[in-house]
Amino acid sequence: MTSKPTIRAFESSPDRGRGLARDFPVRWALEEVGQPYDVHLVSFKEMKEPEHRALQPFGQIPTYQEDRLTLFESAAIILRIAETHAGLLPVDAKARSRAIAWMFAAKATVEPVIVEREAAMLIERDKPWFEARLPIMEDRIRTRLTDLSSRLGDADWLDGGFNAGDLLMVNVLRRPAATPLLDERLAAYVARGEARPAFQRAFEAQQQVFLAASERQAQ
Repeated sequence: MTSKPTIRAFESSPDRGRGLARDFPVRWALEEVGQPYDVHLVSFKEMKEPEHRALQPFGQIPTYQEDRLTLFESAAIILRIAETHAGLLPVDAKARSRAIAWMFAAKATVEPVIVEREAAMLIERDKPWFEARLPIMEDRIRTRLTDLSSRLGDADWLDGGFNAGDLLMVNVLRRPAATPLLDERLAAYVARGEARPAFQRAFEAQQQVFLAASERQAQ
């Protein structure tokens, strides 16, 4: 990579500095591979303006710019980082493909049922069907987590050493709707991810943005 990449992130994150905003796993990936990066902070208003939408057509974060390449979607950005730096994908071609499969599993199989419950908690709690729907959603999450826990078994990581699949999976399991439903095995798996120095550096970086925004608002 010939230049320092720039990511766009929330100016004032709604996650209150808990490392849950979508730029966090990108920060984590960059920290894992030792790639310095710049951050361009945007407000919620700016996210919907043409300049930002030219980079992210859905008006979300993060975006990633490097040389003349612009990417959106955190998993796609992390795959780019993993493919262009050592440390997040195995060298062996088959192991590499398996790691990428776990990236897809995190985003396409495990995360959707978790995010569905979170969205329902935010926008459906006053609806007459909410109480009946909640246990159905939680059962879907438990099914996914049971399968994942069984696959993990007594291993530290999903397939050999820590890789981009684990990074994304741990990030998904940290979401509020998942955390209370984790068994002991998955809770330990998440704790191992959170204990990594690169995770800690990324968490601190994102938290400092939130704290700075909070101080400005208090003035």
